[in-house]
Amino acid sequence: MNVKSLKMNLKKEVLSNTWEIELKAFKDLRGSFVKTYIRDFFEKEGLDFQMAEDFYSLSQKDVIRGMHFQLPPHDHDKLIYCPVGRVEDVLLDLRAGSDYGKFASVTLSGDEPSVLFVPKGVAHGFKSLTDNSMLMYKTSTVHAPAYDRGIRWDSFGYDWGEGAFLLSDRDLQHPSFSEFITPF
Repeated sequence: MNVKSLKMNLKKEVLSNTWEIELKAFKDLRGSFVKTYIRDFFEKEGLDFQMAEDFYSLSQKDVIRGMHFQLPPHDHDKLIYCPVGRVEDVLLDLRAGSDYGKFASVTLSGDEPSVLFVPKGVAHGFKSLTDNSMLMYKTSTVHAPAYDRGIRWDSFGYDWGEGAFLLSDRDLQHPSFSEFITPF
């Protein structure tokens, strides 16, 4: 297969080795069709990703989920995309080194398809900007509840904007970033 015909493009590096990948939507009278993963493209770009699990969440407007990650040895790379609705996707670098504590955000939507490649050691969260936003996740390891962790969403300096946000009890009880000791 000709890699140039794969209809994916590295759009920007959001954090170190954390990429927004632009996708091509094929549209006609019926609707649209979007490829979210092509192994040849990922291999060509040096992004090692082997999917072990696939799931999605649905969220109402102003729901915040995050900041989530799994501890080693069950940590995982993720591919994240929003086929329906619109979200403000937020990433926090937990990897030891000069980028530790850096954060960034990307708007994901079904109208402008892209996928995020999020490596191990980067916490992920998002704010739904519309009702019924669907966020899809492909992960390189299976969810391991005993290794599932989070950082409190409002403890690392990111400006989530104004609103009456809705969060789970679990997300409200995560430790703050200042209390976190990285294993990455």
